[in-house]
Amino acid sequence: MPAIKELLRAEADGRLSFGDYTLTSKAKMPDFEHQGDIYYVKTFQESTRLEKNGMFVYESVPGTAVTNFAVTETGVSFQVEGNEDAQITLELEEATDYKIYVDGKQVGEMTTNRSGKLSFSVELSAGQALAVTVEK
Repeated sequence: MPAIKELLRAEADGRLSFGDYTLTSKAKMPDFEHQGDIYYVKTFQESTRLEKNGMFVYESVPGTAVTNFAVTETGVSFQVEGNEDAQITLELEEATDYKIYVDGKQVGEMTTNRSGKLSFSVELSAGQALAVTVEK
């Protein structure tokens, strides 16, 4: 899963996949309609960003490829891959406690700030996807 060549796609189960960390220049896909919402992705080697209806959802520095991205009432889950370690920021509920799991192991517990942002790092190696779950 080195990259999502379409930049952003809907999977058969309703989840989203997005991002291409192999690009040397910025690529964008605006106005992607999915389940009544409008998504926008901007991605390249230095960062990957996803927005929903004009609001921030996901960002990684440097860029990543994300598959099976799903938001539920209790949190977010996805698989992520990149060439090197990445910092990921998610938009969640404000002032809420979340547990972060990477490949099934709890790696931390954090409280979102007043804007609902949660940031954490993942250790990535090219060619290997990690499962990430963030839940209340």
